[in-house]
This record gives sequence, structure tokens and C-alpha cells, in this order.
Amino acid sequence: MQRRSFLKAVLSVLILAPLSALAAVWNKAAFEATKLEDASKNLQINAEIQSAQIFITAPDRAENGAIVQIEVRSEIANTESVSILVPNNPTALIAHFTFSNGAEPYVVTRIKMAETSDVKVVVKAGSQYFTNAKNVVVLENGCG
Repeated sequence: MQRRSFLKAVLSVLILAPLSALAAVWNKAAFEATKLEDASKNLQINAEIQSAQIFITAPDRAENGAIVQIEVRSEIANTESVSILVPNNPTALIAHFTFSNGAEPYVVTRIKMAETSDVKVVVKAGSQYFTNAKNVVVLENGCG
């Protein structure tokens, strides 16, 4: 009986430890924010500096907003994180990526877009935040 209790305790730690680590990283308030300003506030983004060193590759026109491929590359030295926001979506924050140990700040992902909007990217480097945006015209709603 003691062996069974021990195994249950070990399994609980092995299963719950990764979940609690994930919860510590997950910024629920930022991802649930319906307004761009609230998402930015919850990500602790203060003053943003416009930067041409953030490259956004996205279609000018998306046939279907349910699948819009976005590619983001930052050439800003010491990039720590990249956030992708879509102001006209039901929730503004789409993705937040953190980079460490010299990882290349480059991501490719597919997002949903409710309607025509800017795709705004915010890059954190040190204590500064840099931004760039690209407008995407959505022909068919993807968040229905």
C-alpha cells in the first residue's frame, strides 16, 4: 500500500509540475483582453518605438481570415520577445513568443483574423519596445 501511495505522489509531481510551470508563463489577462490597449497593458508594454528592423511578411489580401500565414523576423539586437496583435479581432493578442540563449527572433505562424486590420508586432529588447505593422485586407471572416 505504501508503494502505491508513493507512486501516486511521484506521478502527481511529474504531471503537475510542467502544468504549473506553463501557468507561470501564460499571461491569461493579456490573451483574454478584447482591446489592444488592455492587451498591451497586461504585457507591460509602455512606450513603443517605430522600427523598420521588424519585418512582417503577410498577404496584402487574405481570401479567408480563418487561415492567414504571418512571418515575423526581428533584426533588433537582443530581441527577447515578439508579440503579434490584431486590433480588430475579438481578442487582440494573437501570439507571444519568448527567445533566449541567442535564439533567432524569427517565427512563422497561421492566425485567424475577424476582419480587415493591421497586424501589429511588438518586439521587446532590454527595457524598450519596438513596433511595426502591416495591413491585411480580409475578404471572408475567419473568427465566426
